[in-house]
Amino acid sequence: MTNIIIIDTGCANLSSVKFAFDRLGYRAEISRDLDKIKSADKLVLPGVGTAAAAMSQLQARDLIESVRHAEQPVLGICLGMQLMTAYSAEGDVPTLNLIDGHTALMPHHGLPLPHMGWNQVRYVADHPLFAGIAQHSHFYFVHSYAVSPNACTIATSHYGTDFSAAIAQNNFYGVQFHPERSGKNGAALLRNFVEKVK
Repeated sequence: MTNIIIIDTGCANLSSVKFAFDRLGYRAEISRDLDKIKSADKLVLPGVGTAAAAMSQLQARDLIESVRHAEQPVLGICLGMQLMTAYSAEGDVPTLNLIDGHTALMPHHGLPLPHMGWNQVRYVADHPLFAGIAQHSHFYFVHSYAVSPNACTIATSHYGTDFSAAIAQNNFYGVQFHPERSGKNGAALLRNFVEKVK
């Protein structure tokens, strides 16, 4: 059985992510125990709220170095993905610097922020995170800040402009959408993270 630890950031709806794994038949535990984090097969870094508050919580819980030095696959969700970049304009704060890029307020071109609801995602061919998921499938988003497409972008979506829907570098993966709220497509992505991402 894959040992999945959802990192207890103190600023996320952690239980909804745990229930999403439960529904798939995986046992996921919410924890901030550094030994459990180090020994996990897969780590999940969820986030809700502001980047500055999330980084403060990670610092207060002594989690920053554990995440930075993680050797197993790590999946950042929503704010958790943004924290994986080098910097966030939301609070003008340095973040974890695990994946190239930075997080900025979305250029919304007159559209309302936050960008909230279902939107299509276009992913690069043959990426294991999107195995078996139809191209242009819909996922559920809630965010006002985003990462511009760059060399680490593995999927994009469009809201006024293109933005990174998923990014990856080395063993770190991030999705801007909420897979736990994205129905069968989100469930398939979480299953791929457990089963196909090495």
